[in-house]
Amino acid sequence: MTEKRIAEMFKALCDENRIKILKLLRSGEKCACHLNDEINVTQPTVSHHMKVLCDSGIVVGRKEGKWMHYSISPEGARLAADVLKDLTDI
Repeated sequence: MTEKRIAEMFKALCDENRIKILKLLRSGEKCACHLNDEINVTQPTVSHHMKVLCDSGIVVGRKEGKWMHYSISPEGARLAADVLKDLTDI
């Protein structure tokens, strides 16, 4: 994995609101409307954060009607954990 791709992955973890979103997603899939209410930001702000999280591979989204539903990608989360372990293994 390139340094650029690794940086993109970990960029997702460098924002307080994205951390809040990941904590909410631990209990399962959530609609974007639910995330808006829970973290108390505007819909465009949630969309931005979700794009960063999805681009990282840690979160996946699926469209249902007019709403997006998001969940943590087990494969993406495992890859992030493996990359962090590889980078910090002494």
